[in-house]
Formats: sequence, structure tokens, C-alpha cells
Amino acid sequence: MTESTNLSTPTLKNALAWSGLSNLVLRVGTLSMGIVLARILSPEDFGVYAVALTVQTILMTMADFGLSADLIRSKDHERRAPTVATLGVLTGLIFATSMAFSSTFVANSMGSPEASDVIFILSFTLVLSGVGIVPYAKLQRNFEQKKIFSISMVDFIVSTTVTILLLVLGLGVISLAYARIAAQACAVVLQFILARQGLKFGYNRSLVMSVLKFGGPIAAANLLSWSLLSVDNVVIARLAGPVSLGFYVLAFNISNWPMSALGQVIRSVSLPAFSRAAGEGNGQNLTTAVALTWGIGLPAGLFLAVLSEPLISLIYGEKWSLAAPVLAALGIFGAFRLVFDVWVAYLLACGKSLAVLLVQIVWFCSLIPAMIAATHLFGIVGGGWAHVVVGVMVVLPAYIWALRGTRADLRGLAKVGWPPVLAGVPTWFVAHFVANLVSSPILAIGLGGIAGGAVYVALLFRWYARIVRSALLMKQGANNHVADVIGNVSNGLNPRSDAITESSST
Repeated sequence: MTESTNLSTPTLKNALAWSGLSNLVLRVGTLSMGIVLARILSPEDFGVYAVALTVQTILMTMADFGLSADLIRSKDHERRAPTVATLGVLTGLIFATSMAFSSTFVANSMGSPEASDVIFILSFTLVLSGVGIVPYAKLQRNFEQKKIFSISMVDFIVSTTVTILLLVLGLGVISLAYARIAAQACAVVLQFILARQGLKFGYNRSLVMSVLKFGGPIAAANLLSWSLLSVDNVVIARLAGPVSLGFYVLAFNISNWPMSALGQVIRSVSLPAFSRAAGEGNGQNLTTAVALTWGIGLPAGLFLAVLSEPLISLIYGEKWSLAAPVLAALGIFGAFRLVFDVWVAYLLACGKSLAVLLVQIVWFCSLIPAMIAATHLFGIVGGGWAHVVVGVMVVLPAYIWALRGTRADLRGLAKVGWPPVLAGVPTWFVAHFVANLVSSPILAIGLGGIAGGAVYVALLFRWYARIVRSALLMKQGANNHVADVIGNVSNGLNPRSDAITESSST
């Protein structure tokens, strides 16, 4: 049976639709839970948990070691699964043990000794992550986004219930760590059930080197990618303290909400979809996908920047107002990161894992000194703008260099990049002007958003409609699965048949 035949049930169209629904529901739920926690916890407690979560996120990326990506892409995944399962558990145990025994040292090094116990408890999630690599990869490979949505909902419900219950019992910030273990354990069990995958271990020496050779560069790139999203937490925790980190993390989470909601819809199917597509048309698919993504992502970032102060005041309260200028910077950065994620999926599908790794290295090495200097001079606001400056001045040219070795249409990418930027300038000014006419946060958000949105749509409607028509034309091409992805983004997200959270490993 060919790869294309396997895509018929569930279809890529339904996978995209369920991914969109999953992100919509879960982002709303996460936002609501964040509001509750911000009202209950102090900025100090929130900062302590942010330190622990930073450590856990970095090590979880390392523990995966690109194993899930290997199974998603490989044609002999059934034969490789037992070996991958063994390697996944071993790496999970190694990194969990390292995290547990170094919890006190790491917490002190990050300027937050109170985070030691939280780091220790979260270390157990690394073992659970390793155990669940095989069923998770199977669900992703087969575009079983409806099942992944169910798993994500169970994870969210368990986490929310346990967190609130333990907070009511007076356990404090450590409640979030216990809740994360309970939720992830339930999610892993459900992954095995829905994937119809048994816990089977094995060791095939001939496969080990193949798995590690492919997964090594991806693991390193993933580590650097997650480190890029965490190094600012480390720098700010060290230079500004856990209280300032609490404000910064709150702003980062808000900026991440709309970007991840859109980005995860594409990322959830982009790697297997781009991998299965081939030929000259793939470069045009990339251009159209970037145009659609950038056309939506840029105004989302602009509105977060313009309306950051009334948004935070309305949702989280006045005590979090110091996070507003940070959100303004991170909103802009989020729009760029959204496009970078699309490029990464395309490069990996083209077999350019080494190029992705090199870009991540350049990004990481550039961001660290920029973040240190900016935070030292301008505090957490400077740290936020350091992301934007490095992204535009360093990362963007680096990815263009990486794309030169593929079928990507660089002139086409440049051509579709400018219209949203030109439309965004008057959009920003109009939204800013209208929002500042009123003192009520809810009116500022509503009126500013409507006025700015009207300007953006008026200026960009014809251009965007032309891009959508291009996507629909590509969709009509035979067996072009990436065109299906792009075309269904433009058609809307409407699940029609029985066909997530962020990947725990990529």
C-alpha cells in the first residue's frame, strides 16, 4: 500500500480541521486557566514555577533525541518502533535522573532557590515522555488529529482539576508540578489506547545507528530551538530576579497564544505532509503557505503590541501592568517565529536537518549576548526587544541562506512578504490612535481592534484573495498533499468526519 493510499483515512483535510479545533478549544482553556492562576498566585510564585518549567522544557527536548521525528518520517516505522521505544525510555531515565539530582544546584544557579522542589518533581515527566514516544509518533504519522485532540483535552482537564484542588488545599506553587505529572500520566496511557499500540521493547543494533544518525541533528536543532525560547528566562531570572521573570513569562504566554494557535494548526501536519510531497511544485507550496501565514500572523502581532496595556489590565488585573511593554515586543517577535516554523518544517522535509541546526546555532549564539546586554540596560522590556532585533537582523538572513539549497522560490517569498508589512504600518497607527481615545480597557481593545482590522482588511483584501485563489488552484492538482493543507486553511476549519497541544518532542 502506498503512502498516498494511507492518507485517505483519516484524510489530511480532516487532520487539519481537527488540529484547528483542538488549538482553538485548548488555547481558550489555557488562557482561562492562566487568568485563574494569575489571580490566585503571586508574581513571585509564578516566577518560581516558570524557572522549573524552563529546566523541564529544555531537558524534555533533549530526552526525545529526535526519536519521534524518525518514526514519523520512516517507511519501516513498525520495525523500528521497539528499538525506538527502548531508546526513548533510556534517554528519559537518564535525563530525569540528571534533572532530579541537580535540582538544587540548577535552582540556585538561576537565582531561584525556591524552585528546587518543583524542578525535582517535574523531572518525572521526562520518563513519561520517553514512554509515550512510539504511540505519539504513530498518531502524528497517521494524521489522527481527532484522537490527539481527545488526549489533549484529557490532559488539560486533569491538569486543571488537580491544580485547583491542590491550591485549595494550600500546597502552593508545587501544586502545578504535581498536576503536570498526573495529567501527563493520563495522556500517555490514553495515547497507547487510542493508537492501539502495545508497550513493546526491543533492540536492533543495525537500526540504532540509523535512528541516532537521523535524530542527532534534529535533536540538537530542537534543543537549540527550545533553548532560544528559554534562554531569555534564564537570563532574566539571573539578572532581574524571579519576580521580573513572572512578569516576563506572563507576557510571553500571551504573545504565544495567537501565534501558537495558528502555527500548531500548520505544524501538526506540515512535517509529514511536506515529506510526502515532492517535485517542482513544493517550492510554490511553500511560498503560498508563507503568504497565508504571514498575512494572518503579522496583524495578530501588531494588535498584541498596540493593545498590550488594556489587554493585560482587563484579563489579569492592574498588578500585572509591568508586563505590557514586554508583550508589545514579543507580539512582533511571535509573527516572525510563526514564519520561521513553516520554514523549518519545509527544510526538514527536504532533508536539510543540518542546515536547520546551523541556523539554530547562529540564532542561539546571537541571542545570548543580545539578551544579556538588553536586559542589563533596559530590563525585561529590553529582553523582549532583543528577540525582535536578532530575529530580523540575524535569523531571517540565515534562513534565506538555508533555503537557497532547496526548490524554494526566494523571489516569490520576498514578494509575498512586503504587502502585509506595508498594510501593517497604517493599521498600527489607526489602532493606536483609536485605542487611546478611551480609558476603558474593554472599549480600547474593541474599538482599537475593529478600527485597525478594518484598515488592514481594506488594504490587503484583494492581495489575500489572490493568494487564496492560488492555494485553491494548487489544491486541484493531483496528489499534492501540501496543496490540500494550504487550500483547507483558506477554506476554513470544518471537521466533517471521524477522522493538541504542542508536540512533546519537537
